Amino acid sequence: MEFAMASAIGVLVAAGVYLLLRARTFDVILGLTLLSYATNLLIFASGRLLVGKPPVLRGAVAATTRHYADPLPQALVLTAIVIAFAMTAVVVVVAMRNHADLRSDHVDGREPGQPVPPGDADGEQGPRA
Repeated sequence: MEFAMASAIGVLVAAGVYLLLRARTFDVILGLTLLSYATNLLIFASGRLLVGKPPVLRGAVAATTRHYADPLPQALVLTAIVIAFAMTAVVVVVAMRNHADLRSDHVDGREPGQPVPPGDADGEQGPRA
């Protein structure tokens, strides 16, 4: 079970980093989302992977760590899901506004091969392919 969880986290992180390094805003948003999923799985796995164990104490069962799952990582993951959803909504709105203003889906606002507008701060002659 631990190997499968570690593999899933590794694949999500690798895909998220790959998508973050792309030059399109949708890819960056998707990469951030995958990284947040990987972080949630990592937090969840930190509380021991137990199947079928309740996180809340019951009267008939002894209050030891063998009989219960840790509720703190579950609460942290629920909070992180809400925060990640809100931040994804904000990033999508900013990306839509950027696309409406610049007429480009590229993260720096220029398509590869376009000339640099005069007065551009970076002084490059466009992204290198």
